[in-house]
Amino acid sequence: MDSVRIDKWLWAARFFKTRAMASRACDIGRIQSNGLRAKPSRDVRAGDKLRIENERGIFEVEVLLVSAMRGPAAVAQTLYRESDTSREARLHLAEERKAFEQYVRLPEHRPSKRDRRRIIQFRGRI
Repeated sequence: MDSVRIDKWLWAARFFKTRAMASRACDIGRIQSNGLRAKPSRDVRAGDKLRIENERGIFEVEVLLVSAMRGPAAVAQTLYRESDTSREARLHLAEERKAFEQYVRLPEHRPSKRDRRRIIQFRGRI
């Protein structure tokens, strides 16, 4: 096998939990193959460069192996090689998120009935 659909490959490489999620990401433009927006049916071959946006960040990877079967995470990581700049950017973003969480003040308790009414009034639902 020298090529496989991009949604199957993304699922097999464990970038998405389901193939439907991978297909949806392609449809809304979060996947680029060699600089072009990729449709779910686009073929992926070894040597292709992919830009993948998901909830964990933005990955810029080079496809090393092609597989349509989802296997263990250790095997999935051998399917691609992430660029150093992509890895550093994701780690930097994770550090920023962690630092930001320290400054976000969480509520001390649940809103009371009076507070909920004020919230609803503020949102304009009444």
